Amino acid sequence: MTKAPREQTLRVTVTRRLPEAVEARLSELFDVRLNPEDTQLTPTELATAMRDSDILVPTVTDSIDQRLLAQAGERLKLIANFGAGIDHIDVETARQRGILVSNTPGVLTDDTADMTMALILAVPRRLSMGIDLMARDAWTGWSPTSLLGHRVTGKRLGIIGMGRIGQAVAKRARAFGLEVHYHNRKRLHASIEQEHGATYWESLDQMLARMDIISVNCPHTPATYHLLSARRLRLMKPTAYIVNTARGEVIDENALTRMLVKGELAGAGLDVFEHEPSINPKLRELETVVLLPHMGSATIESRLEMGEKVMINIKTFADGHRPPDQVLPGML
Repeated sequence: MTKAPREQTLRVTVTRRLPEAVEARLSELFDVRLNPEDTQLTPTELATAMRDSDILVPTVTDSIDQRLLAQAGERLKLIANFGAGIDHIDVETARQRGILVSNTPGVLTDDTADMTMALILAVPRRLSMGIDLMARDAWTGWSPTSLLGHRVTGKRLGIIGMGRIGQAVAKRARAFGLEVHYHNRKRLHASIEQEHGATYWESLDQMLARMDIISVNCPHTPATYHLLSARRLRLMKPTAYIVNTARGEVIDENALTRMLVKGELAGAGLDVFEHEPSINPKLRELETVVLLPHMGSATIESRLEMGEKVMINIKTFADGHRPPDQVLPGML
């Protein structure tokens, strides 16, 4: 960890590299400790950073659990997460210790929805196989029966989690002629359903059994851990596809892998994994699977906007007010 040269009152520790413009502005405002090597901090390093900081700026790769928070000491007062998801932070324990938690909601919506739609198209159309053929210089020319996939127009898309991202996916899906269905913790207002042409399913089991494509767009919480369990995955049609750009823990990855290997599902597009960065090696061997390295929100625009939200949360806190994006237990 390196220390920015300018001394300020509040010490802010940033656990990973952020866009240069964000780091520069943070360094102008506060006494900032940066991580130019961009290596993930060990639990010991993270605990030390928490003890020595007023504000911690972590990312999804930092697991801030009850054990780690017990080592935080009394100085840390704000965890300003660089990201919307906060499943890697024990928000309840932080609250009990008098530590506020904030996140960066809203700025990832379009980018993640774009990537979701890209996978919805890529998996049925077998794009990964086509790319692989070209990369290996193994294409021998056009054939009427080569690389036949399936069109998405007219297919039923079931969205699990109809929040900001789920609704943005629905908007894109309608443009491609998909029928939009959804399951959500709470049913949306009729006007929103009408806007997206979306059909609500109170029963997730019933929706899974009738969809051609499933898109996972819900957060990871204790309630959604393995929401798509082995039992639920078996409800899906063998011709169905599944796409996940939310959190890997929502799907039982081993059960999903077994079904894909046996051909009990037609394919999958996965941008997130249950034990990142580890991936079930059998997934890499499957031609019916498109794998991406958690890049759903990886645009320059989103990273800069995330940085802006982090700085606004920190500056508001430094001015003696609650951060505008404060997260409370049970919010997500």
